[in-house]
Amino acid sequence: MGTRRRRRSEEEESASSDGEDGGAATTETKTEKTNGDEGVVVSGSSSHYERIREQRMEENAERMHKLGLLKLSGNLKKTPKPRPSVKKNSLPSNESERRSSRLSTLPPVNYCSKRPKAERQESSSSKKRKEVEIHIPEGTNPEVYTEEHEKLLGDCETDWELYVDGYDEDGDHIYDPTKGEKCHQCGRLTVAQLTDCNKCELPQGRLCGDCLYTRYGENVTEANINPKWTCPSCREICNCNSCRRKNGWLPTGNIYNKVTKLGFKSVAHYLIKTRRSEESMEGPGAENNVAKEIPEISPDSTLTRTLSRPIRTRRALRS
Repeated sequence: MGTRRRRRSEEEESASSDGEDGGAATTETKTEKTNGDEGVVVSGSSSHYERIREQRMEENAERMHKLGLLKLSGNLKKTPKPRPSVKKNSLPSNESERRSSRLSTLPPVNYCSKRPKAERQESSSSKKRKEVEIHIPEGTNPEVYTEEHEKLLGDCETDWELYVDGYDEDGDHIYDPTKGEKCHQCGRLTVAQLTDCNKCELPQGRLCGDCLYTRYGENVTEANINPKWTCPSCREICNCNSCRRKNGWLPTGNIYNKVTKLGFKSVAHYLIKTRRSEESMEGPGAENNVAKEIPEISPDSTLTRTLSRPIRTRRALRS
């Protein structure tokens, strides 16, 4: 065991001595040479290539200093390129000179002519009407109104502010199952003020302010003050879902915003004025009425068709 340990110790000592000698041989001292004029730092190296490179760098630096290239490079600045000037074409004047003697007698051509305001307003209004499309599916019975229905349309002197009465501060509808009362139009329990019909005094005459204004164009405060006010159901112009289904018509949906864009005050005004019967459209003032386009039919056929198909009202359905 002693001999083995001695051999290992001798091998380790020899290896350490060899490493020190090799490191000393590989290490090279680096010398720094400075050029006083240019301040170029040159590091010495044992390789022949690096010595030649350092000599070239020194020669190039001395040559650049003699030529003054360093000063010139500092003085050079990027000059901005001038933008090309764009010549604006002047508009032709109204009094343009005509070179041809044949055209000298004609009035000058005005290339800057604009359409009159009336034409522009008509085109803008027609575009708005084309953008708005209202589609109400057809029911089992035809939906036709007469001049009497149009006379029964309501009106109001003051506008009604929507989504305030019966709503909280955040704009949410207040639902109170104990104190709330049902609106005949929307069917919701609300704490807002409702109308009272002076004719039927039934729940069908109870409408909230928002429904009365958007669907019929009336104000709930004015209706409650008026002792002769009657509900839309008694006037046979109610357009709620249940009443329309009883008449064989399908619900209209929420079309108030589209109707106002077309210039109508409420949904009832739109339905009655666009679905007038053929008899009411005949006579004086028929051109001013807003109605659907009716194909040309002989008066004899229209008369026989109106006599054979009476207009169905709510009273007829009840009986």
